[in-house]
Amino acid sequence: MGEFKAITKNKKAFHEYHILETFEAGIALTGTEVKSIRRGKVNLKDSYAKIENGEIILYKVHISPYEEGNRFNHDPLRSRKLLMHKYEINRLIGKIQEKGLALIPISLYFNEKGKVKLSLAVGKGKNLYDKRQDMAAKDAKRDMERSLRVKE
Repeated sequence: MGEFKAITKNKKAFHEYHILETFEAGIALTGTEVKSIRRGKVNLKDSYAKIENGEIILYKVHISPYEEGNRFNHDPLRSRKLLMHKYEINRLIGKIQEKGLALIPISLYFNEKGKVKLSLAVGKGKNLYDKRQDMAAKDAKRDMERSLRVKE
């Protein structure tokens, strides 16, 4: 998966979940949504995906209305269909059957052909102590880098 021009990333996903595997998916969008995404007016913060009737549906992705869109504008929080091959969806259904696994959007980007793509991950929710350990390790790494920088 070559990410070319990243639009937005879901930083909260890495804090809340252990990422097990990632997939690339297309998104069914309207014209005004694509124009808003090109301007960077999109937020993945509390978004998630569900498999319903053999289709993957993306929820709570906020794409701001396009300023010049007038009556053709879209609902900012509408649910959107993700585009994946049937065998990939069936594989995801098998993975999601396991207890505690969820589909989390990781990032939104343009591929080499200019199409909007979503990096979708299978993740397992972290416990509070896992989050604390990650934050402590991050702080320790930052302190080490800071002390090395001072010595140079």
